[in-house]
Amino acid sequence: MHLSNELLWLFYVVLDLSVAVILTRIFGKVGLFAVIIISSLLSNIQVTELVTLFGFTVAIGNVTYASIFFATDLLSELYGKNEAHKGVILGLIAIVLMALYMQLILQFTPAPFDRMASHLHAIFSFVPRIAVGSIVAYTISQNVDVMLFHFWKGITGEKHLWLRNNGSTMISQFVDSAIFVFIAFYGVVPMHVFWQILFSNYILKWLIALIDTLFVYWGVSWMKKTVQEGGN
Repeated sequence: MHLSNELLWLFYVVLDLSVAVILTRIFGKVGLFAVIIISSLLSNIQVTELVTLFGFTVAIGNVTYASIFFATDLLSELYGKNEAHKGVILGLIAIVLMALYMQLILQFTPAPFDRMASHLHAIFSFVPRIAVGSIVAYTISQNVDVMLFHFWKGITGEKHLWLRNNGSTMISQFVDSAIFVFIAFYGVVPMHVFWQILFSNYILKWLIALIDTLFVYWGVSWMKKTVQEGGN
């Protein structure tokens, strides 16, 4: 049986967020750092695959990319602002090093019988403005997310976790989409296509933010007592 893209997308979102919560339960903040690093690497590879979802053409890498915001929100809630910023920095380092190392690898002359070089070139020969767009958007939006999360936490205290989770993620995801799409596609595609790309990228990230609210509560309820008792 062949599932629709929409059902596969929903399954992927639930699986990705569930894995993030389970890694947090097992490894604490180290698990969340791992989620940020892994998701940063995967999303920059998966962004090369375009699929049709709900009538829009989108990059499937939006799922793992959105889980980075989920992980930084959990870090903020459970371990504080400084640990969330560490996660952001680790993700940025992962993105930059992957881009640099893969560009170096592509300079090697493949063996005559090699069958993978052309595929690696197709995936990792990033257009420079797309690579720059990804790095700039990540750096700014992740710091906005952490800042807004703690802004809302200063207002709500320990109450209304859903507000600071969604209030920070939905705004920072818009900042991310706007910066990335502008750097990567402005002046390259017709304006009506530009606006469609921006809208479709953001609306899917917005949907994931709504879904991940349940997982944020799950992760916090699972870990809050452990952290208060001095666990990792």
